[in-house]
Amino acid sequence: MTLASSTDNRRYVLTLGCPDSTGIVARISKFLADVGGSIVEAAYHADQDSGWFFTRQAVRASSIPFSIEELRTKFAAVAEEIGPETEWTLSDTGKRKRVVLLVSKEAHCLHDILGRVAAGELEADVCAVIGNHPELESVARRHGIDFHYVSFPKDPAERGPAFEQVRKLVDAHDPHAVVLARFMQVLPESLCEHWSGRAINIHHSFLPSFIGARPYHQAFTRGVKLIGATCHYVTAELDAGPIIEQDVIRVSHNDSVNDMVRQGRDVEKLVLARGLRWHLEDRVLVHDSKTVVFN
Repeated sequence: MTLASSTDNRRYVLTLGCPDSTGIVARISKFLADVGGSIVEAAYHADQDSGWFFTRQAVRASSIPFSIEELRTKFAAVAEEIGPETEWTLSDTGKRKRVVLLVSKEAHCLHDILGRVAAGELEADVCAVIGNHPELESVARRHGIDFHYVSFPKDPAERGPAFEQVRKLVDAHDPHAVVLARFMQVLPESLCEHWSGRAINIHHSFLPSFIGARPYHQAFTRGVKLIGATCHYVTAELDAGPIIEQDVIRVSHNDSVNDMVRQGRDVEKLVLARGLRWHLEDRVLVHDSKTVVFN
């Protein structure tokens, strides 16, 4: 039995962000206690620079004597009492999240995500894989997942219809995450806004260093001793969205660009898997250009 379908392990997850003030934790705790909620995980963060408070609470679903819809209705009144700027979500781990993957020719991130899903390590349903090249169709098909090939013109000014086709294919599944698994295309601003908070990218450098194309070549030219990868939300500003996860590995003067690319792929896979997992588990709270990650 999987985690998502296990009655004992099913959770209702509350995330909340609001201007910090006295009594927020007490108000939330009292509400959950009053409805019989058994809290099995709780995390808090007060950001002194922004003056915002963040929390993530996981409650055993079996301890709540009514539906999550009714729980949402009841908590809405509490959120209103906390303040008009309060942002919150309430999700059910018993309902698997939906993911759509956007790819190009690089297969390592696609192999890794599909392998984790197949092994039960990542509790999600990959609804479709969409590629701007046809090379990775066989990878998706081997996992029983639909692959859609969308041809992109060489001229960036002529790619509007292709992006519109991608949008329709993605939106047909109403996914919780749209993962740019080395998609290698810059999303137009309209799509960045449309998928805001859901579009996740893996960039093959430790941002903000070496933004844009060919970061390993840039790193080699600079003679860096550390290379890395960054998982971040996609925004209209290139490679500048709120960062979810990062990691690095050490390289040396003996490493060629190809060596860096090979070693970097391992970091990319791990960083993307972590970032996607935390997003799907509602562990990432975004405020302005930064994230709070309760991992």
